[in-house]
This record gives sequence, C-alpha cells and structure tokens, in this order.
Amino acid sequence: MNNSVYILQDRAILYINGLDAKDFLQNLVSNDVNKVKENLSCFASLLTPQGKFLYEFVIVKHKQGYFIDCEKSQSEEIFKQLNLYKIRSKVEILNLSNEFVVATFGYDKYLSIDGAKDILGFTFKYREDPIILDPRNKNLGARLIINLEKLYLSLKKLGLKDDKIENYYIQSHKLGIVPKNLNKLKNKLFGIECNFEELNGIDFKKGCYVGQENTARIKLKNKLSKRLLPIEIIDGKISEDETIYYNDVDIGKVLINEDYPFALIKYLNENFNKDFIFKSKNATVKIFIPEWLKI
Repeated sequence: MNNSVYILQDRAILYINGLDAKDFLQNLVSNDVNKVKENLSCFASLLTPQGKFLYEFVIVKHKQGYFIDCEKSQSEEIFKQLNLYKIRSKVEILNLSNEFVVATFGYDKYLSIDGAKDILGFTFKYREDPIILDPRNKNLGARLIINLEKLYLSLKKLGLKDDKIENYYIQSHKLGIVPKNLNKLKNKLFGIECNFEELNGIDFKKGCYVGQENTARIKLKNKLSKRLLPIEIIDGKISEDETIYYNDVDIGKVLINEDYPFALIKYLNENFNKDFIFKSKNATVKIFIPEWLKI
C-alpha cells in the first residue's frame, strides 16, 4: 500500500456559514447542495450566466456551514464573487486558508481507515477533521481538511509520509483531471466542456443556478462538440491559445500549456482520433481520452 501523502499548499479553504448558507450556495453552483451532509461532500463549479467556466471546488459540510476547498490562485476571486452575490443573504464568508490545509492520499490507504466507505464524496471524521473520498474520481484518492497545527500529528497517526506534490499533479494529469492553473480556463469554455458531468460536478435535476440555462441546452440538444482533454507533448514546446492541427485541419486549442497541459478539442471531428499524432506551431503532441470519459 502506498503511504504517500501530498500537502496541497496550492489549495485554499473558504468557509460559508449563516442561516441562508445552503440556499445561497444552492442558487449559485452547478451541483445540488442538498446532497451535502456530514457524510457526503460534492464537487461543483461556479459559472458565468452564459455557462462559461469560472471556478471549481469541493463543498464539504462543516459545523453549521460549508468548507469550500478551491485552488489558492482562485480563492480571492471566489471570495469576492461570493460577496458580490451575497446582497441581503444571511451568510458569512471567511477565508480560512491561514488556518486550514488540504492533504491528499491514495484510495487504497483511504479504504484501510476505520469508517471509510467506497462511495464517491463519502465523508467521515478522523480526530474531528473531515476525510473525503474525492467526489470526482476515486483514483484521485482522499482529501483531509485539517487545522495546520494538527496536520503532522494526524499524518503520523495515519502512517502517512509527506511526498512531492508534483507526483500528485502527474497522477491527476494522467487521469485527465486538471490539477492546477485553473485560471487559464476562465471564460474560455463552457462548464459542461470541462467534463463536469462525468466528474459528478453538474446536477441536471436541480433548479436554477448561475449558467444553468445554457448548460442544460447544450446537454439536451446534444450540442457538446468540444471537450477539455489532456495533452502529451512528444517534442517541442506548446504555447497558450495556440491551435492544434491534424493535416492542417484545426482540431482544438491549447488552454493550459505549462507542466500539465490541456486543450479544448473538437472530439467529434472526423480528423480527431486519440491514436493520431497532432501538430501545433512548435510541437508534436498526442491527445489522450481518460478511461472514465466514455466518448
């Protein structure tokens, strides 16, 4: 069993509480907040009114409110955006990033802990802190949200050893799930094109939320023709926003060009095949389709 743990220094924790906390979130995010309970967390996104991607996060019940586990580079903007929507709602929004930290460890290790259940998003307390089986995909392992002061004692008790965060990023990229640089996706694609349906981040049965109309229309009218897919660079270098070609036919655009690259791909185009080799201006690349994405 792999006893590695990754301290996700690039994650932030916001906390939303108050009388209207549930309804406030329910009216904004793409998933159904009614599902979120002491023993179940969810993955969700905040979209533009047009349904374009803005932010993504994990929502975890905590005391009378909710933890929002998000990428640190997006946390200030999420905090501001939530406050803009707040208006007269009885909610308090706090940034607890200086107090709480997120650590993640493997699926097998998670299953070995007393109280764990093999259910995506399943949440239970370990020494009063929530452990969550990642609601997107079990191969991302489990997340522990914990007060910084208690972190190392809990990791020691769990028999976990600190490992390089890059190994987690590599694993996430191989799975086809964006590990970082989410700001590079902002406003550039629809939430549904981020594969949020397959990552359990959209509930099509819930009522209105920001961006719901377009998201539902794309789904119902089978208008989903592009998807965010991971890139493997064979040689050369790719740049953000450059076009990817097959035989001079445009089949997509690079959105994240750094260490763990992703592109928005016209996956229904006859010139797209996961076995093909593609070109960009200065690189040769492959596009891979994750196993969990049945397309």
